[in-house]
Amino acid sequence: ILHGCEEYGKGILQKLRGMFAFVIWDKEKKELFGARDIFGIKPFYYYHDGKTFLFGSEIKSFLSHPGFHKELDEEKIPEYLSYEYIPYENTIFKNVFKLPGAHCFTYKDGKLNVERYYRIQYNIEEDKPLEYWEEAIQKEFSESVAMHQIADVEVGCFLSSGVDSSYVVKEISKGTKKVKTFSVGYEEEKYSELPYAQEFSQAVGVPNISNKVSADEFFDAVPEIQYMLDEPLPNPSEIPLYFLAQNARKYVKVVLSGEGADELFGGYPMYLQGGHFAQYSRKVPRPVRKLAGAVAKRLPAFKGKHFIIRGAMEPYQRFMRANYVFTDPAERQKYLKRPITSKAPEEYSKRYFDEVPNLDEPTQLQYVDMHTRMIYDILLKADRMSMANSLELRVPFLDKKMLELSCRIPSRYRADCQSETTKRALRSAALKQLPEKTARMKKLGFPVPTRVWLKEDKYYNIVKEEFLGENAQKFFHTEKLVKLLDDHKNGKADNSRRVWTVYTFLIWYKQFFNEASSR
Repeated sequence: ILHGCEEYGKGILQKLRGMFAFVIWDKEKKELFGARDIFGIKPFYYYHDGKTFLFGSEIKSFLSHPGFHKELDEEKIPEYLSYEYIPYENTIFKNVFKLPGAHCFTYKDGKLNVERYYRIQYNIEEDKPLEYWEEAIQKEFSESVAMHQIADVEVGCFLSSGVDSSYVVKEISKGTKKVKTFSVGYEEEKYSELPYAQEFSQAVGVPNISNKVSADEFFDAVPEIQYMLDEPLPNPSEIPLYFLAQNARKYVKVVLSGEGADELFGGYPMYLQGGHFAQYSRKVPRPVRKLAGAVAKRLPAFKGKHFIIRGAMEPYQRFMRANYVFTDPAERQKYLKRPITSKAPEEYSKRYFDEVPNLDEPTQLQYVDMHTRMIYDILLKADRMSMANSLELRVPFLDKKMLELSCRIPSRYRADCQSETTKRALRSAALKQLPEKTARMKKLGFPVPTRVWLKEDKYYNIVKEEFLGENAQKFFHTEKLVKLLDDHKNGKADNSRRVWTVYTFLIWYKQFFNEASSR
């Protein structure tokens, strides 16, 4: 990289393949140059208040610097309550920013310039059959896995029940017959993927090392995990991932994982729904859809009402990740003590939809996910939970050539709403390698039994104590938080997502604003 920058300047970034975050100081130009890989696999933060410029892979590394002023940006809380993260470059700390994936910067004479150096481009090839894409995926994936295996230490694999990690394991096992695989589960069998992972590992003849997480371990780990994450992130799957990485580190120093396959190859059910909306939009003129939506809103409940209402909206307005937890400004504000003027959740995603107006809706959704949830949630927790245990995690699906290949595949071979099949081309390629049961396995999404645990007195009381605590009183109407929790416990509504999102914020706040000085 260093010699490449001497030779090509910023042009070196077009030649790199892999995960990275780096800075180079040019002592002759008195200029700092930095960049982050195209996906944002590795983290990069900077602090810029007009006087001081700091950079690092963790926000907590800024805390002891005399030029850093630690301050919560309370205006960002509504966005967090909807998305579970801040869905753009800002963070929940004032003047702290995330360098987005595929971006670089220069800093000289007190002036910061951030620019994008790589843009995802879809060049769909409609004329090629499914068999072509099967072969192309297998070829590129085999090469990517081989490159990601390069190490001077033993490399293992994370293994869940899904096709993505199983495909990684199968590919790496071709050259490493006894590759160690690692899985995690719970005592609650309903939420555990262990039986599937163990069955698959036996089928392909590789050892599987597993561990189970108890509810006590789960709750006890939350403070440390939120500290490791730097910003509040209430994705419950980060906790079993932490214990999975902790167990794997006893045996290996590097693991391969399946992150990124869903975003590149169309793995989320949301993309199928996007396909149905796209068909509806093609068949029904916009004025008619608008009128039908307006009429449906006024009618009593009937089958298809929700679809007709949402079908009248623009794709960015019905983007489900924008209201994943708390759905609109009025609902969020009901719980917040101080009035905070904030845009509707979907407005923060609109910028990404606007970048690709000519793509079909499922592809737009994939594009938006790669620029928001994947980088600010999926990859963040994967990096932090592995590095918290001194374990290097590599993601062979998130390879530049794999991305370029996925951007050529037609929608019907990614999320196929006709057959209701996600990752159609990838699954077809995997069928050539994996047991049919594994290749066709529906996405479970690392299930976590928080919904059940929050109804148990012990864990209900742990959360309730935080909801009534001093920190909660600073930001929220505590009586409304307790009602949210009580309604969940009493079975009136499944409020587990909302409860966990607020609880996570309060635990995170305690780590950075009540206890950070003791760390």
